[in-house]
Amino acid sequence: MRIQFTKMHGAGNDFIMIDDRDGAIPWEDHFLMAALASRRSGVGCEGIILIQKSDKADFRMRFLNPDGTEAEMCGNGSRCTAAFAHAIGATRGKAMTMETLCGLVDAQISDSGVCVWMPEPTKRSYGIELKVDGTTICGDFINTGVPHFVVQVPNLSEVDVNGLGRVLRLHPTFAPDGTNVDFMTLRASNRMSMRTYERGVEAESGACGTGAVACAVVAVERFGFCLPTQIKTPSGYDLIVDGDWRKKKCTGLTLTGPVKFVFTGEVELDDLDLAGEV
Repeated sequence: MRIQFTKMHGAGNDFIMIDDRDGAIPWEDHFLMAALASRRSGVGCEGIILIQKSDKADFRMRFLNPDGTEAEMCGNGSRCTAAFAHAIGATRGKAMTMETLCGLVDAQISDSGVCVWMPEPTKRSYGIELKVDGTTICGDFINTGVPHFVVQVPNLSEVDVNGLGRVLRLHPTFAPDGTNVDFMTLRASNRMSMRTYERGVEAESGACGTGAVACAVVAVERFGFCLPTQIKTPSGYDLIVDGDWRKKKCTGLTLTGPVKFVFTGEVELDDLDLAGEV
């Protein structure tokens, strides 16, 4: 089966975009999707995104991790999805609504980038202390469409994101599903830098939209930051998190940033190396 795809990235977070409005892609085959996402033997990406038909919105965004498993939401992925859906005619204009596993998500394309209205944050649990190799790690848990554990650090360059991130991602506190792990360094009253160990990618991500929102919410609600907040990603791009401050909580949050079409291509699914990197 030969399929067409488009490679995109949102602030350095890269995705394989596929028009699956005819429902022909075997996305439930985790091994096949992982082979497609493999950086060594496939196209390579941090997520596969399918545009599918929806009876609730303009279209459905189905997001698959690089290991082939399905995830509820991806912030930068949803921004790329909005641009891709507009390019293939899956929506009538530059303002749209997409169906996701965590509900309906609105998006808008403008000269300043692509803006998405993120799911309302839930399951806040602030001031968590975890024991890791005899050391106490303090952080804050929040779900911004997917779970995130946010750790404030003085210097991002000194953090072992893959090592410590994986230990925290698999910590029994977050069992059975685990969590994404964000490390943030606060700058001015509305500027920060961050790095993310991403669940499903099982490595540091080039950027993380839901993580950027998680860091912004924690910074505002816990450390007196203000909205909008500018967040520098590991790839050097800036993401803007904005929203309202009501009853000492963030609400109505948006994520805005750049997206880029990198290239288009075709791949024969039957020729993918299922024994390769999964």
